Amino acid sequence: MEKKIKRILFWFGIIVLVGGAVFGMIKLAGRASMSQTALLANAISASDWIQGNKDSRVFLVEYSDFQCPACKIFYSFLKDIEGKYGDRLQLVYRHFPLSQHANAMLAAQAAEAAGKQGKFWEMHDKIFEGQNTWASQGKSDAEKTFTSYAQSSGLNTDQFKKDLSSNEIKVKIENDYKGGIKSGVNATPTFFLNGKKLPPPTSYGDFENTIVQAINANP
Repeated sequence: MEKKIKRILFWFGIIVLVGGAVFGMIKLAGRASMSQTALLANAISASDWIQGNKDSRVFLVEYSDFQCPACKIFYSFLKDIEGKYGDRLQLVYRHFPLSQHANAMLAAQAAEAAGKQGKFWEMHDKIFEGQNTWASQGKSDAEKTFTSYAQSSGLNTDQFKKDLSSNEIKVKIENDYKGGIKSGVNATPTFFLNGKKLPPPTSYGDFENTIVQAINANP
């Protein structure tokens, strides 16, 4: 855990240095006309991907980029949080792919395409766990990697490939992104606890304690 904490501090140090430039670097591929609502971080809806207890009054919204190294670190932390407090907490995942990450948008599309077949969270996990592989691939090879994940998850791969490039999915990702911008997101990962933006945690313990305090305040 100490190694993870040091890594997280390292990556957030980098984010702080480049944070001011992030807005100018963000650009979603495949711009589409808006047909849904860009949700703000102080509200969740049926269109959100949620783990945990959907009846809980405590909700943690994460804006994340599948190709972001710091997001991968937090992926393992959040798995631990969900295991410990999932019965008293809603964990919400929203997309915020950054343009400097060449395959981030495609990864988000892959997760959404899997979600169309009821396997969003399974694909979410496979994408983060395989980040070191697909992040360095060209788009064509990365798409093949994601399709292999779909196949190993038991998905209809023909339908997966069709959904992967669908306008509906691109709009869903763009709405997550625009809601993040409106909520003040300027780096990944960014967390909101019951609508309040959290500062970058200095340790896993601090992160967990903040969540536990919110849970205890909303029994």
